[in-house]
Amino acid sequence: MDRSIFLSLALASLLLGVASARDWNILNQLKALGSSSSPSQNGIVSSKLSTNLKRYCESWRFNVEVHNIRNFDVVPQECVSHVQNYMTSSQYEDDVERAVDEVILHFGSMCCSKNKCDGMDAWIFDIDDTLLSTIPYHKSNGFFGGEKLNSTKFEDWIRKRKAPAVPHMVKLYHEIRERGIKIFLISSRKEYLRSATVDNLIQAGYYGWSNLILRGLEDEQKEVKQYKSEKRTWLTSLGYRVWGVMADQWSSFAGCPLPKRTFKLPNSIYYVA
Repeated sequence: MDRSIFLSLALASLLLGVASARDWNILNQLKALGSSSSPSQNGIVSSKLSTNLKRYCESWRFNVEVHNIRNFDVVPQECVSHVQNYMTSSQYEDDVERAVDEVILHFGSMCCSKNKCDGMDAWIFDIDDTLLSTIPYHKSNGFFGGEKLNSTKFEDWIRKRKAPAVPHMVKLYHEIRERGIKIFLISSRKEYLRSATVDNLIQAGYYGWSNLILRGLEDEQKEVKQYKSEKRTWLTSLGYRVWGVMADQWSSFAGCPLPKRTFKLPNSIYYVA
């Protein structure tokens, strides 16, 4: 009898532990820490809350970038300000610059130069948050991933043609173009935004691309990764050698054919599948 009672209590404790683990949330833990502290400890607790939350949010952001966290609809509310601080910081600009440096190093492995290219060497860029920054849109709307993107509002903003260039990207774009490599822009923007997109790209300093590919009606029901994979397949069927793809979303690299290299820019504001 005693043994049965002991086993029942042990099982109940185990199930409680499992439920607690499933429901674990850093904010709940931090609130509990704060409520159990005396007034004299409030300063220490406040500092500990801030430090733990910052670490948690940076861990979340890092795991988005390395593609461990996928298919999220919104940034966790407790991390929105952290994502905003990063995406508007000099650290973000430094991280983009490092990615640009790695692209330039990649060129060292290429046999193609301006005088030797046969016109079939290609490079693919995404547009949003790769060439053109959407940070001003998020600043004016206060979202930074805390709410689902409102497509109507976002497209209205695109039509204003005010997106600035992503830091360091204009220089890289023209360095690639001046090497004799053909540049293809493959974006998930809709075809009816072509005029606004072209105007904005030129105003931001981009020109001389070989083709700007936007989503037509036949592409709208496809996932972005399928749509972009099909466009790469089309390019290679024409005989192009795709030396690299640069984008801010993993869906720009998924599927076949695989490019020789991929270069991802940081962006934990949203996830596009």
